[in-house]
Amino acid sequence: MVFQSVTLFARCRGPDQFWRKRKIFKIAAHFRNRGRNCYSITIRRFQRSMMFSSRGRKIKRMQLNDLWAKRLDGACQEHGIDFKILKEGLARSEIFLNRKVLVDLAIWEPRTFKSLTEIAWARAKLDGLNIVRDLELPPGVITRGMIK
Repeated sequence: MVFQSVTLFARCRGPDQFWRKRKIFKIAAHFRNRGRNCYSITIRRFQRSMMFSSRGRKIKRMQLNDLWAKRLDGACQEHGIDFKILKEGLARSEIFLNRKVLVDLAIWEPRTFKSLTEIAWARAKLDGLNIVRDLELPPGVITRGMIK
């Protein structure tokens, strides 16, 4: 294709425009009505759906963080230790675990989590933290294996 002038060359989008539109149409294939066929409508719906999907990912992350916090708080209450004491005691013992891993341990490995709480409690007591100075370590959780 030979262009007679620069303006004609600039106006010709060629195959780039086709493939760009095709990429949008493939993503919007599940849209209904003209939202899947008509490009001017499709591009608006596509942008809107991308906005909602990014917002949904943020909401999902916030909900997961809330869930982890509640589960971890419940697990700490079950073992009679505050989360602040647990986190501080583990940090002073050089055991660096994030909340997600602690929650997974509390759910799937309760004995491991119990030992971590005892390690954190002992370290906090040894370092003389004001929070645990007057408190005693609770007896712990009674499991089915402990009952005879």
